[in-house]
Amino acid sequence: MKYIIILGDGMADEPIEQLGNKTPLQVAHTPYMDLLAAKGRNGLLDTVPDGFPPGSEIANLSVLGYDIPHVYEGRGVLEAASMGVDILPGEMAMRCNLVCIEGELLKNHSAGHISTAEAKELIAFLNEKLGDETISFYPGVSYRHLLKMKGGNKNILCTPPHDIPEKPFRPSLIKPIDEPSKATADRLNDLIFASQRFLADHPINHKRKAEGKDPANSIWLWSPGYRPAMKALKDMFPIKNGAVISAVDLIRGIGVYAGLEVIMVEGATGLYDTNYEGKAQAAIKALKEKDFVYLHIEASDEAGHEGNVPLKIKTIENLDSRIVKPIYEEIEKMNEPVTIAVLPDHPTPCAIRTHTRGAVPFVIYHRYIKPDDVMTYDEFAARKGSYGLLHGNEFIKTLFSEQPE
Repeated sequence: MKYIIILGDGMADEPIEQLGNKTPLQVAHTPYMDLLAAKGRNGLLDTVPDGFPPGSEIANLSVLGYDIPHVYEGRGVLEAASMGVDILPGEMAMRCNLVCIEGELLKNHSAGHISTAEAKELIAFLNEKLGDETISFYPGVSYRHLLKMKGGNKNILCTPPHDIPEKPFRPSLIKPIDEPSKATADRLNDLIFASQRFLADHPINHKRKAEGKDPANSIWLWSPGYRPAMKALKDMFPIKNGAVISAVDLIRGIGVYAGLEVIMVEGATGLYDTNYEGKAQAAIKALKEKDFVYLHIEASDEAGHEGNVPLKIKTIENLDSRIVKPIYEEIEKMNEPVTIAVLPDHPTPCAIRTHTRGAVPFVIYHRYIKPDDVMTYDEFAARKGSYGLLHGNEFIKTLFSEQPE
């Protein structure tokens, strides 16, 4: 048996009045996810343990079966692994967003989805101006970047920027948890304000404003941690090897620590214009060579953060027609049976434009499975599924336990 998980980041939502009190998943035309629901077995999954925020790093680690309290060290160190940045003892890594500040408000968490080329130049500029023997900036993709700090204390309170769109940013600046962490919090907040001074007059931001785009006029630092101690998936579950496919450093970094081969796909953007076909074909090829594939699609999450209901529906339909359809059709032709699962990592409701910790719908299918009575794939139909409500690593244990009778 081979296995593939197709994860639509932030795909789940809440009923929306303009949709007749239905969710985007209920309204979207998704014949192939509905087919899997009708031919497979369904349930709900609680991906975020108590005491942890509903971030993608928590939820995806949970989907992959990791014990969050024992392995979680923040988003930054996971993205560092994807970027090839080694985190040594005594070093702390953090996510460094390029954001747009308008007056006292954090207008958006993505600097208007700045291009990677523009962002790379800005991060290099900040590293030249603000980097020193203890602080280093590393460029990532679009607005997602990395800061590494020698001697940093991770006992600080940080707010993800996607939690505070159109809200005053100062109340959400970094706060120390205890006296020893105060120096770290002060230094990081100083970097945020210094970045605003340096970025204000950068030519890239002048050009962006002239084109009617949001400037990348501040950094936002969050999710600190040290190097995590994670086992490879092959040491936890009955697979010999595997691959991860994603446009974002966070998921690729999780894959690195999980012992998965990271497969890069040209044109994978993490947005609605991503190369769906390229990612689907890369997953099909990997599935013929590997035991396990983790295919991550970011687009729905970004649409949720924008509060864009029509775009979220479109991203869900693209996932169905351009990812699930070709993969399902291919695995039905393969001699060796393949278990396919589809799920989000967490909800990203358009109404509030940030992550929530609600349970998400999942479906598991292979050609020999005995189906339950669910006929469509969405948040409410899944409540009637035969798996019921699972928590944390119960999902992937269930996935790997599904064998032909």
